[in-house]
Amino acid sequence: MADTLISFGWSPDRRVDPSPWTAPFEEQGMAVHEVVRDFLARFGGLRFDVSGTGITAARTPFEIDPLLCIGEEDRFTEWGAELGVEMFPLGELENGHLFLAMDQHGVIYLVMDWVARYGPWPEAIDALVRGLKPEEIAG
Repeated sequence: MADTLISFGWSPDRRVDPSPWTAPFEEQGMAVHEVVRDFLARFGGLRFDVSGTGITAARTPFEIDPLLCIGEEDRFTEWGAELGVEMFPLGELENGHLFLAMDQHGVIYLVMDWVARYGPWPEAIDALVRGLKPEEIAG
C-alpha cells in the first residue's frame, strides 16, 4: 500500500500546514479536531487517481482537499448531528459526485444524500485505494 500512496505524492514523513484547509470552516464555527488536523497534514492536497475494478467496489479517484466542499457545510453538520458525531469535510470522491468527511474519532465517511462509513484511517485510505465498499449507515 505504501508504494501506491507514494506514487501519488505521499511520503511517510509528509507534514504540511493544514490551516489553509481548516480556516474557512473554522470561521463558520465548524470544529476541527486534532485527528483531522493530523490527517490533513499527512494527506491534504493529494489526489489519488485510482480506477478500475476493486475488491468489493470500483476504484474511483478521490482528492483530499476540504476546500472542494465549500458550500456543503450544512450537509456535514446535519449528518453529523444525526449520527452523533462532528464531521469535518475532507474532499471529494468520483470527481465531485460524492464527499468525504472525518469525525472526531478519525473515522472517514462517504457523504451525499446518504452516509456510508469506511472506518478509521489508515484502514479507510486502504479501502478507498483498493476499492472496498463502505458500510451504508444512514439515508
